[in-house]
Amino acid sequence: MGFRCGIVGLPNVGKSTLFNALTETAAAQAANYPFCTIEPNVGRVAVPDPRLDKIREIAKSAQEIETQIEFVDIAGLVRGASKGEGLGNQFLANIREVDAIVHVLRCFEGGDVTHVEGRVDPIADAETVETELMLADLDSLERRVPNLAKKAQQGDKEAKIEASVLGQALELLRASKPARLTQPKDAEEEKALKRAQLLTAKPVLYVCNVDEGDAAEGNALSARVFEKAAAENAKAVVVSAAIEAEIVTLPSEEREAFLADLGLEETGLSRVIRAGYELLGLITFFTAGPKEARAWTVRRGAKGPEAAGAIHTDFERGFIRAETIAFDDFVACGGEAGAKDAGKMRAEGKEYVVQDGDILLFRFNV
Repeated sequence: MGFRCGIVGLPNVGKSTLFNALTETAAAQAANYPFCTIEPNVGRVAVPDPRLDKIREIAKSAQEIETQIEFVDIAGLVRGASKGEGLGNQFLANIREVDAIVHVLRCFEGGDVTHVEGRVDPIADAETVETELMLADLDSLERRVPNLAKKAQQGDKEAKIEASVLGQALELLRASKPARLTQPKDAEEEKALKRAQLLTAKPVLYVCNVDEGDAAEGNALSARVFEKAAAENAKAVVVSAAIEAEIVTLPSEEREAFLADLGLEETGLSRVIRAGYELLGLITFFTAGPKEARAWTVRRGAKGPEAAGAIHTDFERGFIRAETIAFDDFVACGGEAGAKDAGKMRAEGKEYVVQDGDILLFRFNV
C-alpha cells in the first residue's frame, strides 16, 4: 500500500465526483445536496509509473503489479463539526484513520451546484474545515497537556517528552495555527507527536477543483490556494473533477489524445499521487523476475530491512543483504544479467538507504 488519503471538504465542492473519477467507480453517490456520502467510501487505485512498464519489458515478466493508493471519501463537514454538528463526530473519527488529508476546494464560479454557504471562496472553505479540526485538537490538548506537565515534574521521562512537543502544538493552536507547524527537536518528540494523532498535524494536499478551461493553468481562485499552501507547509494541485469523470469513460488508448486536446500532459490522478508522495516523503522501489515486475512504496530514508518488510515481515526479520541495481543502470545494461556483468549490481547491507527507482533482490534467512 502506498498511502491512505482522506478526501474532505465542504458539501458540494466536488469531493464525491473526484473520488468516483479517481477510483473509476460510482460507489460514492454524487448528488447535489449535503451529506450524500454518509459512510466513508474506500477505493484503491494503481499508482501509474512508466518505469514499471520498462522493467517488465526488460525482465520479460509475465505481469506487472503497481503499488496502490487508497482514497477514503469522507462525509462533508459543516460549521460546528467539532461540537458534533451535522456528521461532525463521524467526520473527525474518520480523519484520524488516514495518513494525509486531500482537501477538495471549489475553485469555479457558476454552474448549477449549490454551495452550502451560498458563495464561492476556497480560502474561507479551507478555513471552515481547518477551524473545526483545530477546535477538536485544542479541546483534546487543553485536557492532556496540564496532566502531562504534572507527570513531567514528577520525573516521568515519557511525559516530559510529550509535554514538550504537545505543549508547542497547543500554543500553535491557540494562535490559530495548525499543529503540523510544530517542530519536534528530536526523533522521540516526533514519535510523541505522531502518537497524539492530532487532526491538524496530518499533511494536507489542497485539490483545487476548477472548470475544464482552467485545468491546465488554474485561475485566480486556485492561485490564492497555492499561496495558502506555501505559507503553511502544505501542497496544492489543480484538477478538474469534470475532466477526470470524462476520462474514465474513454478507452485507455483515447485518453492521451483527449488530454492533449485540453493542453494537459497527465491526468489529475497522476498529479494528486505525485504531490501526495512528495508531501508524505515516499519513494518507490521495484522487484523483477519471470513471474512479475512489481512496485513497492516506502518512506524516503528507509533502510534495506524496512524495504524488505514492505514485502513480508520474514524478509525484514531475516534480512541479510539487498542486491541492488539503480533503475537507469538496469535499463542501460538490459536487465539484471547485464548489470551484474557490468559491475552495476551492488550488495547492500542493513544500513543501506533505499533510493527511489532501485530494483532490489532481498536475501534473507529466517
